Amino acid sequence: MANLASIKQPVALEMREFQGHFKEAMRTSVPLLDHITRYIVRSKGKQMRPLLVYLSAAASGGTQERTHIAATLIELLHTATLVHDDVVDAADTRRGFLSISALWKSKIAVLVGDYLLSRGLLISMENDGVDLLRITSKAVEAMSEGELLQIEKARRLDITEEVYYEIIRRKTASLIAACCAAGAASAGADPDRVELMRSFGEEMGIAFQIKDDLLDFAPSAITGKPTGGDVKERKMTLPLIHTLQCLKPLQRRALVRGIKRSKDNPAEAQRIMDRILEGPGMAYTEAKMKEHRDRAVALLDALSDGPAKTGLIDLVDFTISRKK
Repeated sequence: MANLASIKQPVALEMREFQGHFKEAMRTSVPLLDHITRYIVRSKGKQMRPLLVYLSAAASGGTQERTHIAATLIELLHTATLVHDDVVDAADTRRGFLSISALWKSKIAVLVGDYLLSRGLLISMENDGVDLLRITSKAVEAMSEGELLQIEKARRLDITEEVYYEIIRRKTASLIAACCAAGAASAGADPDRVELMRSFGEEMGIAFQIKDDLLDFAPSAITGKPTGGDVKERKMTLPLIHTLQCLKPLQRRALVRGIKRSKDNPAEAQRIMDRILEGPGMAYTEAKMKEHRDRAVALLDALSDGPAKTGLIDLVDFTISRKK
């Protein structure tokens, strides 16, 4: 499997240039805010979303100056959602770094997230990027709807597989779809190509989230995250949903009761984890992840062969093979 460095190779120059664009977008004359944004820049992760923007543009006519605008807009949006998510989840860390809310408290973190969103809006409007803003705004709307739908369903633990897919399509896949659509649009691609890339990103995003579901059951020494966090937070992941579907009514009700007790009961949480690991849910989830991977790759058959197309395929495979 290709590593991230080789996947970036077709757009390595653009990715290096992006660093400067993103730093400039984060610059502010307010000392506290400037200090926080510089901390954010230092703690950035794999930057997979800007990479998707550049590869999608390269595969759809070639990167342009507007592609930097698209990548910066996407990364500002993504960073803002992470800052806000850490406030909602009361998370102390993010990618091994202390979260903004942990360092500067929730009120400042919310304001920083708002600032990042507003910077994205302004950069789009100042650079004739209304089409890019339209694509990303739809993603923000979908992400908010998905998050609220998940919260609603977590209270009752009655989620079906159909609703699960609706949640992850909105909450996770919509932003990855926006990356690919914005990249194609920035390259001047026609509407059909933009839609094709959006569909590719959506399928990739679904596979990405299903992989996250599987990682919740992996040893924390490998992932760097506590095992079983989704169970304790009542997040209805695909392994759990399929396990519940395969149980008899009495067994299903007993497992649901256990989930409700698991947050402050490590022994109960472990019992539920073992039940899922021993059942058919894990293999079923693996198969579904590969199914969406294959759908994503099949959509790229319409693209001309080349380094960018290969990079997109390799990036899909990288996301479903990652260990964290």
